[in-house]
Amino acid sequence: MIHYTAIGKVMGGLLMLLAILMVPSILFSLYYGSRDLLPLVHAGLISGGFGALLFFSFKRQDNLIRKREGYLIVAMSWVFMSIFGMLPYLFSGTISYLPDAIFETVSGLTTTGATILEDIESMPVGILTWRSMTQWIGGLGIIVLTVAIFPLLGIGGIELFVAESPGPTSDKLHPRIRETAKRLWFVYVGLTVLVMILYRIGGMDLFDAVNHGLTTMATGGFSTKNASMAHFDSSFIHYVAIIFMFVAGTNFILIYLGLKGNFRRVWASDEFRAYFATVLFLIIALTGPIFFLSGTTFEQAFRDTSFQIISLITTTGYVTADYTAYSDEMVIIFFMLLFSGASAGSTSGGIKFIRHLTFVKNSFLEFKRMVHPRAVVPLKINGERVTGRVITHIMNFLLIYLAIFVIGSMVMSFAGYDMLTSFGAVATSLGNVGPAVSLVGPLDNFAFFSPFAKIFLCFLMLLGRLELFTILVLFSPYFWRAN
Repeated sequence: MIHYTAIGKVMGGLLMLLAILMVPSILFSLYYGSRDLLPLVHAGLISGGFGALLFFSFKRQDNLIRKREGYLIVAMSWVFMSIFGMLPYLFSGTISYLPDAIFETVSGLTTTGATILEDIESMPVGILTWRSMTQWIGGLGIIVLTVAIFPLLGIGGIELFVAESPGPTSDKLHPRIRETAKRLWFVYVGLTVLVMILYRIGGMDLFDAVNHGLTTMATGGFSTKNASMAHFDSSFIHYVAIIFMFVAGTNFILIYLGLKGNFRRVWASDEFRAYFATVLFLIIALTGPIFFLSGTTFEQAFRDTSFQIISLITTTGYVTADYTAYSDEMVIIFFMLLFSGASAGSTSGGIKFIRHLTFVKNSFLEFKRMVHPRAVVPLKINGERVTGRVITHIMNFLLIYLAIFVIGSMVMSFAGYDMLTSFGAVATSLGNVGPAVSLVGPLDNFAFFSPFAKIFLCFLMLLGRLELFTILVLFSPYFWRAN
């Protein structure tokens, strides 16, 4: 039996939180005298009012959140936040077409960064700030934020944290899940403020620094400029973005440990070493070819190479150069990066390095098992043995991810789009990246897609952000059975 009391209270609490998080957008609109002030206020009042109605309508009975409630609440939360999060667009008339408003909101909350806007710079400042806020909210997770701030009248949080946390990681900083969530959010907020300050020092005005700070730490990629980060002709700004995108793609528990000076524990992480080594190898390997293909200075080639590799691996989606203009071979390499993802427990999307690492290690060990069939050859990550159940779960994830990519590409192809565009749109939506290849390359947008295609891509974004199983389990008959 599903306890709808807890679900109703969490939904109400989230919508009240959503209203509170509209305040920065309202303040920017007020400061700049923007025309979107009243629409933002109305959207905040409706979200907060409906949330309060939900929250106080349910009596406190059994507030325990079990596994089924956890998965259902997480899935419903993202749907509710998407519906109410698009109200500022609709009320202001900046995005009046419903499928477009849904697409932009889901893309923001899932930190995908794909957009239907063709002239971003013409948008009101309050709307652009809200657009960036949706990515910041979704960066470390709506539910983790709620668990950190609201005790919710005794509602437990462990199932929400498990269902929402990106990647197969069980590390905790503190035995109480709410304390873990709080500490992660303190790190998240602190790094966001720091990168805002550095952007401001680098020459961005206050508005641009705040917005890009929000979307950098969220690995979201929404920009206030049509040309994305390429608009800012500043090596300082680009290098700041490179560093903080890499940091945001690192497991936040490792960041916390690093800030406390426990660097040995950070470097002991097999996933972090694989993440660091892969990024470093790709930068060294591709800087030379891109230098000769682009015709720029070596420093510019190094910076653009580093920027685009880290932007795609961390699924941020910022752009400083059109990587599809280099060569077909480079396009293939950058397309493959859409399937990487950074670290589990980070704000990035994608498959995550821990899954790739487990797959590669287990594959090599399988050869040893073939030669020595009676030997016990355990798979170890971070010096600890990985159970067969975890290996099976990761293998299933990879197979399902690949199957969804293939089926999704076929659906987009049947909807009338060429195969390369279909591959790119599905890969970037499922991986929560943003730019891809062909008609959805780094200089393009998603405005030309049909309403069906946009809603379908929204579904893929949610699937990718919630690690597939959180959504797919709801379609299983086992989930809804009483016992």
